[in-house]
Amino acid sequence: MTAKSRYIIDAGKIEAATSGRTIALVGLMGAGKSTVGRRLADALGREFYDSDGEIEKAAGLSIADIFTMHGEAEFRRGERRVLERLLDQRPHVLATGGGAYLDPATRDLLREKAITIWLNADLETLWRRVSRRSHRPLLKTENPKGALSRLLDERTPIYEKADLVVRSQDGPHKATVNAILQALEEWSGGQHV
Repeated sequence: MTAKSRYIIDAGKIEAATSGRTIALVGLMGAGKSTVGRRLADALGREFYDSDGEIEKAAGLSIADIFTMHGEAEFRRGERRVLERLLDQRPHVLATGGGAYLDPATRDLLREKAITIWLNADLETLWRRVSRRSHRPLLKTENPKGALSRLLDERTPIYEKADLVVRSQDGPHKATVNAILQALEEWSGGQHV
């Protein structure tokens, strides 16, 4: 069984819908952007990039260390430069950092050069996923679940601006990948082709 046969897709229709553009996953930490993104890239026969991983490679530092040493503003500037470089490559699947889509210039860049998909997960799902690790700089507070809840409330109106919204739920990642593929196929039936 090939990777593509595990998913129900019309790859030609999806390629037409995306017009050769990168598919960029946006959303909060824990939404599944990296995990689902790898599987989505596999299903579409595209390369996969994780912008946080690419930032760490470029800086030679972890995300947490960049935040500690240089602050969030400098991190966001570096993030935008890395995203510009990635979006100039041939179409792929891109998992963005949770805050990338918040910056208006970065959001415009993503909307111009990619199809943006918000992986929307509820607070409990996000918390279950992120509470397993302690490397999230924005959650290093006395009440990390409260901080996550505030981030979700603050960022939802911005994430809603993505081209497509797909629910990210607990369970097999294949279900979320199939939901993305279905959303892309449906989207291709509209004026976006």
